[in-house]
Amino acid sequence: MRKNKILRVAMVVAGLFLTNLAAAAFAQKAAAPQKEPDPRVVLQEACNYLKSLQQFSFRSEVTYQQVYYQGKKLEYGLDMDTFVKRPGRLMVKADGDIVNRRFFFNGKTITLYDENAKIYASMDVPPRIEAALKEANKKYGVRVALVDLASPKLWELVSKKIRHSLYVGMSMVRGVPCYHLAFDGKDRHLEVWIEAGNKPLIRKILIENIKQQASPEWTAYLGQWNTKARLADAMFNFVPPSGVKKVKFVAPAIQPPTKGKKTGGGS
Repeated sequence: MRKNKILRVAMVVAGLFLTNLAAAAFAQKAAAPQKEPDPRVVLQEACNYLKSLQQFSFRSEVTYQQVYYQGKKLEYGLDMDTFVKRPGRLMVKADGDIVNRRFFFNGKTITLYDENAKIYASMDVPPRIEAALKEANKKYGVRVALVDLASPKLWELVSKKIRHSLYVGMSMVRGVPCYHLAFDGKDRHLEVWIEAGNKPLIRKILIENIKQQASPEWTAYLGQWNTKARLADAMFNFVPPSGVKKVKFVAPAIQPPTKGKKTGGGS
């Protein structure tokens, strides 16, 4: 009887020892530091993934701030649907609190239609998305939110402005696990949430304009991604509704140079 009791005690002690040993090994494994993802690499992979898609579409929910008085800010909302068909098709529908516009590019012309004002303007542009957007911006200051995602040079456009980068950690964006990344440039602070997995889709973007008064922010949630879209060419052609007026694009006014001290001359 005494030997059986001693044997049972020994077995209990041995069991506790093995349990504690396993727990210690598990804790040590759990505490082992893991290498953090490189934020620039993660962002580049997302840009390359978008570049690999010949056709895609997505919906974005945008909020943006406007400074109106002594640093006070107002916030507005905007829903956007973006359709991309490379190399020369792009269409954006934007409906919001103060903006209701349509942007069409069909490989020949860019047309911007303002539903509120019932006017539209068109211009001839180069046949590819990148060149067309560049010319429209250069000549008339035309810029449309998020259309840079259609550029095959997206990584080059973004990376040249990055001065500092940070991997913040994992985060959930509307139920989707994402890498949360932060980037700082000269004039802007950028945060991007990129879906973890084999489809590194951009799920959220935050831009803070740090050089502007009160540092207004611009935020977009991106969803309803369709990476296997089949988009008809006809949807990129603008057909004027009845009762609308055609106008001309107007080049932005050139700001006069700031007065300062003379340089490189006599007194």
